[in-house]
Amino acid sequence: MAPTSRTASLLLLLLTFLFSSSSSELQRILHPAKNDGSLSLLVVGDWGRKGQFNQSQVAEKAIHELLLILFDPLIFIPKEILQNVQMGEIGEELDIDFVISTGDNFYENGLTGVDDKAFEESFTNIFTAKSLQTQWFSVLGNHDYRGDVLAQLSPVLQNIDSRWLCLRSFVLDAEIADFFFVDTTPFVVKYWTEPENHHYDWREVSPREEYIDNLLKDLDEALKESRAAWKFVVGHHTMRSVSEHGDTEELLENLLPILKENGVDLYINGHDHCLEHISSRDSSLHYLTSGGGSKAWRGTYIPNDDNLQFFYDGQGFMSMQITETSAKMVFYDVFGQPLHELNLAKQFHSYL
Repeated sequence: MAPTSRTASLLLLLLTFLFSSSSSELQRILHPAKNDGSLSLLVVGDWGRKGQFNQSQVAEKAIHELLLILFDPLIFIPKEILQNVQMGEIGEELDIDFVISTGDNFYENGLTGVDDKAFEESFTNIFTAKSLQTQWFSVLGNHDYRGDVLAQLSPVLQNIDSRWLCLRSFVLDAEIADFFFVDTTPFVVKYWTEPENHHYDWREVSPREEYIDNLLKDLDEALKESRAAWKFVVGHHTMRSVSEHGDTEELLENLLPILKENGVDLYINGHDHCLEHISSRDSSLHYLTSGGGSKAWRGTYIPNDDNLQFFYDGQGFMSMQITETSAKMVFYDVFGQPLHELNLAKQFHSYL
């Protein structure tokens, strides 16, 4: 990557360690907002398939202008190709500050080590658009835990591609918004008790109860310390979902009360291979699923107890545009067409 990008990444890593010493144990990473105080970013999940199942289409920039040059305009060109406005182009249009990955970064069984070519084949060689050459902040998914977890967390990968930053749980301080990344896989009991034919890498996690208790305590403290206008929590597993995996009961029992108590605005996840917006019946919390980065499921619909605002069981991604008083989230399909929009507003308040 370009030296300037590598330098910025190294500076970011330095800031990670310099500013992680609050009373909460979660590492805190600083990422400044734009000069006008705004933020813009993309969110994509469940993508790591070496370009298969339309992963490349989700990532690539539009090619319709080239096709219009190469072909006579009178010749029929499929609408899907002409409107192939995808992550790269949306990222350029919004001048994104960073990208969030909601986990399951490498299928089917994570990485085998820091020298696994799947890292480049699924990440570096896929997300090549100019606008995507910015910092990526990632959490681990259940498929990532089936491989060498420590490899995904290793700084060695940042020497291969400086955009990459994956930690178990951490706080991204973006001035007007705090993003709380939560390691959700250890919460799910069946991965421990009924792993089927899969091996899960529980190094630095076991024993489960102690790990979860400490994580919940640290998250609660970090949320209470936050003075940001917006509080967003990012995890891999669904909290509320009407798709294949449905609700994750362990998160509803253990994590959701902390989110509601601390006034979290959004819970953002992947895991289900679709796009969703569900609003809470008894709080201001919204559940947003962006897990359509590659393979999608079709035809699965399981109603739940909250308010379904939008459901698309296909591939795509999400954008976020944030100021101190507003947050706009847009879901796009694999061709870059907007499908659903959520707008939130807050009264101006000094958080200093």
